[in-house]
Amino acid sequence: MLLLETAIGGYAQIGHFGEALKYEVETPYNSRLHYPCKVWNLQCVFQGRFLHRLTLKTLMGSDIRVQNALLTMYSRCGDIKSTRSVFSSSPNHNLCSWNCMISVFTQNKDALVDMYYKCGRLDIAFRIFQNSPDENAKYDYFPCISLVSELVLLSSEELYHYKNLVQTSAQTVACSETDRAALLSFKARILKDTTDILSSWTGKDCCGGDWEGIECNPTTGRVIGLQLQRPPERDNGLYMKGTLSPSLASLQFLEVLIISGMKQISGTIPESFSKLIHLTQLVFEDNTLQGSIPSSLGQLPLLKTLSLSGNNLKGQIPPSLGSLRNLLQLTLAKNSLTSQIPPTLKNLHSLQYFDLSYNLLSGLIPDYIGQFQNLTFLDFSNNQLSGHIPTSLCNLPNLLDISLSHNQLTGIIPDQIGSLKAISSLSLSSNNLTGQIPESISRLKKLWYLNLSRNGLSDPLPGALAVGIPSLLSIDLSYNKLHLSTVPDWIRKRGLADVHFAGCNLGGTLPSFTNPASLNSIDLSDNFLTGGISNFFTNMSNLQKIKLGNNLLWFDISEIALPDGISSLDLHSNQLYGPFARLLQNHKSKFLEIVDISRNQITGGIPEFSESSRLKYLNLASNKITGQIPSSISNLIELERLDISRNQITGTIPTSLGQLLRLQWLDLSINALTGKIPDSLLALGSIRHVNFRANRLCGQIPQGRPFNIFPVAAYAHNQCLCGKPMPPCKGKEA
Repeated sequence: MLLLETAIGGYAQIGHFGEALKYEVETPYNSRLHYPCKVWNLQCVFQGRFLHRLTLKTLMGSDIRVQNALLTMYSRCGDIKSTRSVFSSSPNHNLCSWNCMISVFTQNKDALVDMYYKCGRLDIAFRIFQNSPDENAKYDYFPCISLVSELVLLSSEELYHYKNLVQTSAQTVACSETDRAALLSFKARILKDTTDILSSWTGKDCCGGDWEGIECNPTTGRVIGLQLQRPPERDNGLYMKGTLSPSLASLQFLEVLIISGMKQISGTIPESFSKLIHLTQLVFEDNTLQGSIPSSLGQLPLLKTLSLSGNNLKGQIPPSLGSLRNLLQLTLAKNSLTSQIPPTLKNLHSLQYFDLSYNLLSGLIPDYIGQFQNLTFLDFSNNQLSGHIPTSLCNLPNLLDISLSHNQLTGIIPDQIGSLKAISSLSLSSNNLTGQIPESISRLKKLWYLNLSRNGLSDPLPGALAVGIPSLLSIDLSYNKLHLSTVPDWIRKRGLADVHFAGCNLGGTLPSFTNPASLNSIDLSDNFLTGGISNFFTNMSNLQKIKLGNNLLWFDISEIALPDGISSLDLHSNQLYGPFARLLQNHKSKFLEIVDISRNQITGGIPEFSESSRLKYLNLASNKITGQIPSSISNLIELERLDISRNQITGTIPTSLGQLLRLQWLDLSINALTGKIPDSLLALGSIRHVNFRANRLCGQIPQGRPFNIFPVAAYAHNQCLCGKPMPPCKGKEA
């Protein structure tokens, strides 16, 4: 046990995160109680956030062991916000989870004071506030453990209660009237605030600790920080609606300006913000800002972080941003930016994090990016970039994550890619790359995630892959010009998490994996596989997603035993038979969200649905299903898409269908349904597509949007449907 723990810690400390994670995942669960919090002690926050992203990519983020490791990582970095976010998103907590939370709060002076204050230990709280915590003192944390769960839900701005303890002994400088006026002007531009943050902005002293999100210099009383961030995703109804006030430019000593996740803050970014010459962080993420990026932002000489992702910004990237020579992070993702990447950005030699993904950028990938020797994260995915992958990118010694997927890149994958010794994630999918996969990829010892899908890559696979890339956890070679016949032995024998070989001309029986318990997702769709289903799922205890659609599989669907944790099942376009009801009866997992068994020979009726079902997508189209639609379909409260077209379903459409408030797609066409379309469907406020064609329906179509404006084809070939968009019913005006 000690040797195993030492191995995990050692791999992590020298940056071999793949080996550390694989050891952690493969260790028996009951052996992990005391040490998972020691797995990753990262020195670089960018590496840490990359690791978090990778756990989500590999579908391992829901494992409590991985969550505990992430908690430890963020707590050791002193990042309360991220620690709290991981903790509160986890459905389960154990001793390690709580130890991590206690650790991060005890590292933070404000949080530590607040914890003792709430425990009634005013003497310790007062001492810590006046001085730094005594490293040699033995504070008793345990009486306060029950309060950590309450502290987890608090934002860092709320941890100022302790100041009431020192009002008589500590003198603070009231905030500048100029700064207070600037903040109130911003507040006046916010027309609605469901986060309730701005309700705390009352009173004359904005530096007294009561104004949430405001940080001041205690000596001068000038505002140095404005941070307004929407709480975690648990409540999507929280937002601010309004615009950015140019008056914020009057906060002349401001160092940090963060307004993110507010969703409905619109308008343009004021040009006047160029006056904030002390800014080190400017973050306007996940709002609805419009217009172009002001070129004047290039006049902020101390700026280290510029993030404007998740808005509606248009136009080109201002060349003036190349003047921000201290910039460490540039994130402009998820906008509608156009034109080429400016050549002036070559001056950003300190850049560590560069994200331009999900825009409309065109032209070539600049060769100068190979000069950014400190770069750890590069994401240009989902644009319209063309040309070859520059070989200069292979000169980046610290690069951990590179994604150039979903562009129009051509040529070959450069052989020099094997020089990226630190790379952990490589995604070049959905381009027009040709040639063979370079053998040099086998030299990437830290590579966890490899996605080369949807290109024109050809045979053969490099033989060196069988002994190389030892840290590999996830591989996707789908939809190239590969003719593999079978899944390679070196893939089957490794403990991989994700195996995606769709459209690789595989034949014969389904593969047998040596370490099936390691698998999280499998995609072998669009091949020529014929059998081997009976034992395929044996010991796949961690499998969450399976895609075997569009093969030649022939078996009784009622005889397969699916893993308990399966969330997505896609078996469409095969030769499956047997009753659908038995499949659900044999598998009652509360995790199942997606079922697609369309285009088979499935028989029987649609079963009753329980209240515990979490189905979001159900496609039973083009089978031989009979019987009626059960009224218990209303229990599928999370259902977004329902397709039971091209079957032999009879009876009426149940009125309870109108209770599926999240339903966006409904297709009941080409069956034998009778009666009328119930008016209860008007309650489906999210519906975007319906099809009732070719049934025996009669009566008036529900006369409300969008049912009365869907195309006529959606109602055609029924018995006697009438009312808009069909001809008017007899005796009623159009």
